[in-house]
Amino acid sequence: MSLQGSLCHYFVDEAGDGFLFARRGRVKVGEEGCSRYFILGLLESEDPDALGRDLVGLRARLLKDPYFKGVPSLRPEAEKTARAFHATDDLPEVRREVFSLLQNHRLRFFAVVRNKLKVVDYVRSRNRYDSAYHYHPNELYDSLVRRLFKERLHQDDRYRIVFAKRGKANRTEVLSQSLKAARQRFWEESGKLTPAEIEVVPGFPYQYPGLQAVDYFLWALQRLYELREERFVGSLWPAFRLVHDVDDTRKAPYGAFYTQKKPLTLAALQGI
Repeated sequence: MSLQGSLCHYFVDEAGDGFLFARRGRVKVGEEGCSRYFILGLLESEDPDALGRDLVGLRARLLKDPYFKGVPSLRPEAEKTARAFHATDDLPEVRREVFSLLQNHRLRFFAVVRNKLKVVDYVRSRNRYDSAYHYHPNELYDSLVRRLFKERLHQDDRYRIVFAKRGKANRTEVLSQSLKAARQRFWEESGKLTPAEIEVVPGFPYQYPGLQAVDYFLWALQRLYELREERFVGSLWPAFRLVHDVDDTRKAPYGAFYTQKKPLTLAALQGI
C-alpha cells in the first residue's frame, strides 16, 4: 500500500441485531432479546493512537481505584471492562468517565438506522413474488454498509476501515465488495470517481480502541431509539455529523436526515 496522501481512519460497529423471525415465520422484532431497531455506525478519528492511549490510561486508572474494588465487570477474568470498554457491560460511573473522555477528542460520527418492522414488511412483500427469496441478517448489515459509506470514500487518498468482527465467519471480502458498491453508486449519482485505496481490517474492541469509542456512540443512539432516553446522545451530539433514519418517511420517501443543523432529539422521534 502506498504511504503517500491523506489517510482516513474509520471504525465501524452495530447496535441491535438483524434478526426478524422466530420459527415458522413468527415476527420476533421488539421481543426480549430482539431489538426493534438495527443501527450501523461509523466513527472517524483524526488521531486514533491518541484516542487509544487515553482509553488505555483511563482503564488503568479505574482498575487501581479502590472505589471499584471487587466489581465483577472490572475483574480481569471477566474479560469485560478490564479488557475493553463496552457500554452495555460498564458501570454507570465508568460510562460517565468514558463519555467525558470522548468529548475531548476530535471525532465525527455517522449512522444509518432501520426500523426492523419496516424490514419485515419488505421481506414479506418480496416473498409474495419471489418464493425463492430467504432473508438473512447479513443482508440487512451489508445494505447499511453501502448506505453508510456511499459518500464517505471520496475525500481522502487512503482509508483504513476497522470493522468489529461479527461471529466466527471471515466476511472481509464481502465487506470489501459492499464498499466498492458504495463507491460505484456515488460515482453513478455524482459523476465523481476517486481511486482511493481501501484497507478493510476486521478486529475486536480490545485490539482497536476506536471500536470501543464507536460502541459508546451506538449505545447512546440505541438508548434514544429503543428506550427514548435522550441525554446520552445529547452528551456526544457535537461529534454527530449525520444520522439517516431510513424508515422515518413522514416527510420524505428517502427517510429523515439529522445533522448539527437539524438535531436528533426525543421530540424529533415523537410519532414513530
